[in-house]
This record gives sequence, C-alpha cells and structure tokens, in this order.
Amino acid sequence: MTGWLLTGGAGYIGSHVARSLLRAGQRVVVLDDLSTGESARVPAEVPLVVAHVGDEKRVRAALQDHEITGVIHLAAKKAVEESVADPVHYYRQNVSGLVGLLAAMAAEGVDRLVLSSSAAVYGTTMSATVDERSPTVPDSPYGRTKLIGEWLVRDVVRARGLRAVNLRYFNVVGCAEPTLADPGGANLFPIVLRRMAAQAPVTVFGGDYDTPDGTCVRDYIHVQDLADAHVAATTLAARPACDEVVNIGTGRGYTVLEVLDEFARVAGRPVPRLIVGRRAGDPPAMIADASKAARMLGWRPRFDLADMVGSAWHAARCTAGHRPGTEPGQW
Repeated sequence: MTGWLLTGGAGYIGSHVARSLLRAGQRVVVLDDLSTGESARVPAEVPLVVAHVGDEKRVRAALQDHEITGVIHLAAKKAVEESVADPVHYYRQNVSGLVGLLAAMAAEGVDRLVLSSSAAVYGTTMSATVDERSPTVPDSPYGRTKLIGEWLVRDVVRARGLRAVNLRYFNVVGCAEPTLADPGGANLFPIVLRRMAAQAPVTVFGGDYDTPDGTCVRDYIHVQDLADAHVAATTLAARPACDEVVNIGTGRGYTVLEVLDEFARVAGRPVPRLIVGRRAGDPPAMIADASKAARMLGWRPRFDLADMVGSAWHAARCTAGHRPGTEPGQW
C-alpha cells in the first residue's frame, strides 16, 4: 500500500485532506511543526511527526520510519499581506522549506509528489476565467513563492523523474465539521463571521467594478471538495512521467455581495456592509477553468455557495462560546 506523508496535516486544509485519504483507504502520516496547526486536528489513528518541513534530517527519518512512497506538501505560509510585510520569512518558509523536502525525498527515493499551489500565481488577470495556460504574473511575495515552488518541482521532475501534480487552489472556504473550521484571519469568510459576531459592518473594497453588482467576483471552493481533489491527485501522481498543473475551483464565481447575502439568509438577519474604494491589486474577477481537473482527475466539486456558507456559519455558532471575547449571544 502507498504511504503518504502529509506535510501541514494539522492545519485547516491538511486536516480535511488527512480524513479524505483515510476514507479512501490510504495510509497517512502527518508532518507538521504545529506553528499554526493543532495536534487535535490530526485523526487519532494517524501518526504525527512534529518537525519543520525544511529539516532534511527529520524528514528523511520520517520517510524511512514510516516507509513513505509519496508526499502531499501543504505546509507553507499563506497570508498575502504578511508576505508583503516580511518577504524574507515567506521565501525562507515556502521556498527553502520545499528545497529541504525535495532533497529528503531524493535521498530516500520517494518519487511521488502532490504540491499545494495557488491561484495567486496568476496575479491580476486580463480575463475573468483562467486556465492552466494563462499567464502567471503574481502580485505578491506569497504568489511568487508558490510559482517558484512550481518551477522548482518541474526542474526536479526533469532531472530525476519525480512524478508531480501541482494543484492551484482558488478560494478555499467552509468545513466538514466545526472542529475543522478555518481559524485564519485574512480570508473573506472568517472576516465576515468576526464582523457579524461584533455586530459591525463588513468592509467591501470597491463597488464600481464591471461585475453584476459592482463588487469583486471570486471562485469559492468548499474545503471538502478540495480534500477530495487531493485523493484524486494521488492516483494521477502514480502515472509514469507525470508533470501536471491543475486548477482546483468550481468554475462558478460569486460577488462579495452575493456572499454577504447568503450569510444573511443563513443567519436570518441582515449583514451590514460598508463599501469603500478599491484595494490595489484586486482583479475584478477570477474564476477557475476547472475542465482539466474533470478530465485528468475525474473530479468535480459537489458543494455550492449555500453549502459553503452554511458549514462556516454552523461551525462559528458551535464554537462561539469557546473563543475569548465572543459569546453565543452575540450571534
């Protein structure tokens, strides 16, 4: 049986991927330094190795001890604004960490890789819908680290026959269960939930775009759909001479106001919003052409916006009383 080392498996996305792999009958080992992940998110039956992905010695030991034959690499820093403020930290974590991981894999003869990439590699696009051949001109250090990671993996594929699938995530939201909800602060859904809890308006950047209601359009994907895409990618990575880049999105865009209206519907009360000027670097629309994912992975998303918002709202309600300064009555 193939054994997969899942880096970053104690995080928001990683914890969902771990469970999807288990349901698919895969053997999984999580490697996470717990800088942002939580050990409680790792399923009890999954071994947890507490180490940084760039620690080549520790990674090699994990690959040996658990007889690993493939790696799913999620461990990385991911906040755009933070990457602008501290680019050296992002290059050290996201690029140097991947260098250490690939060196460890080469030393141990592990030749299958599923890489977490991002739609941020596209940057500000000229077209609302992007496919894998669209220009890649990232706007942030975060996006550039992801693109460099793709280049690095492609070079290793050519040099030593690594089999790799790079998954370009679009906007990941929702959760499969409340304990696995997104704790992050920079994404739209957590921001909306925090503002709702504080009974404060949600700031919307730009109301004059050439979109149905003037606000930005984005392709949101339920984290469970994304996790299932990773399972499909492990099968693709088993093919000889595999070197693929695949968008993971729904192919359907929603405006910011559509998202806020769905939160209002689920909550049963209005969600106040404050529309301000445009934010630099925000493209009017970005939607995945997900046809390659359907063709190469045999994968299609199952969840729509109502599912995504509903799962996030339910998780927030379930955990509100456990967050300092947030009481259930505020919801």
